[in-house]
Amino acid sequence: MTSTDVHSPARLVVDLRAIRDNVAELARRAAGARLLAVVKGDAYGHGLVPTARAALAGGATWLGTAQLAESLALRAAGIDVPVISWLHGPGADFVRALEADVDLGVSAPWALAEIEAAAVATGRVARLHVKIDTGLARNGAFGPSPDGSLGADARSLLEAAADAEQRGTVRVVGLMSHFVESDEPGSPTIRAQQDVFERADAYASGLGLGLQVRHMANSAATLTVPDSHYDLVRPGLAIYGLSPVPQVAGPAEYGLRPAMTFVADVANVKSVPAGQGVSYGHTYVTPRATRLALLPVGYADGVPRHASGSGPVLVGGLRTRLAGRVCMDQVVVDIGPPGEGAATVESGDPAVLFGDGSDGGPTAQDWADAAGTISYEIVTRMSGRLPRVYLGADEVGMTGQTTDSTTRTTTRTAGGADR
Repeated sequence: MTSTDVHSPARLVVDLRAIRDNVAELARRAAGARLLAVVKGDAYGHGLVPTARAALAGGATWLGTAQLAESLALRAAGIDVPVISWLHGPGADFVRALEADVDLGVSAPWALAEIEAAAVATGRVARLHVKIDTGLARNGAFGPSPDGSLGADARSLLEAAADAEQRGTVRVVGLMSHFVESDEPGSPTIRAQQDVFERADAYASGLGLGLQVRHMANSAATLTVPDSHYDLVRPGLAIYGLSPVPQVAGPAEYGLRPAMTFVADVANVKSVPAGQGVSYGHTYVTPRATRLALLPVGYADGVPRHASGSGPVLVGGLRTRLAGRVCMDQVVVDIGPPGEGAATVESGDPAVLFGDGSDGGPTAQDWADAAGTISYEIVTRMSGRLPRVYLGADEVGMTGQTTDSTTRTTTRTAGGADR
């Protein structure tokens, strides 16, 4: 049996219309630049192919992934817009990448050599985006230099790419980089990195490379650094309706709406006396006689154990918090004594761990705050055993389609999506 053959006690409800609309808003804000929707990490946990289709419906003209397998999965699903994969290790299957017309990020000489060999083997011209490390000290050819010139590593990689283009094996179509802290508006690193990037652009031009797209703006830069938009912006988190700068403004202030809702059905409700310890270690003790509701989700589903005792939940109209430790498959919430709190809650009722917050319930950002992390991690860590149930599928061209055994499409509401 697959998970779609039986009722699941918990699920992720993903509103594809929200993703579509978020992309449309980001494209509006990036007017003058095209939009690449970043769908790496199974589209930040939302589901690769459904999210890609929703993003395209919203006006995205490119799709971006970290790993090659993700790009190949998009092609296998029949998606034929420009797709780029930018994070590879030696031995990557560049032959398959070229056969599938996937653009490739190049960050080091070894990658250029392997891609060029794949181009010779397939008889295809590889489309490359040279990645310049403008100060993050992560992936890419290092570009900063104490004397203000472009660093030797970056110059060398651009020169090698230009030589390969002269040999007819590659076409250098893009230049890319990534910000250190565009989520801190006003940081001096933002302009400093742009300066390095623009020096790399000028150097590439001097080598005769006719770049089609220059891109380094992530979600935060798309929203707050308009002069970094260049030819193409690469929002990730924001297309899922979460704010990359929560200390500045929430999603609503940017015209965004969270797309994912995490729903679990109450598995059991019991009455306990005052002074009863709850869950492993009894780190929570009931202050009075009360009722406890058991939710059949835990850290195996992606609920962060660091949020034990603090993770927020909405159940029966009551916003409460986890009582005690997160277990592998279970969490407990204190819903108050009969006649108070969530007095009418019974087994089978839905509890929302996070959603868009419009009902007064918690959001992924609230869970990030409770766990001492970022909202990116909350949504991407959601386990594959949670079925993804899609709303608005017909409106983004996904009617009746499924992508794997844990995916369903529906136009019903979140409260009744799996009942």
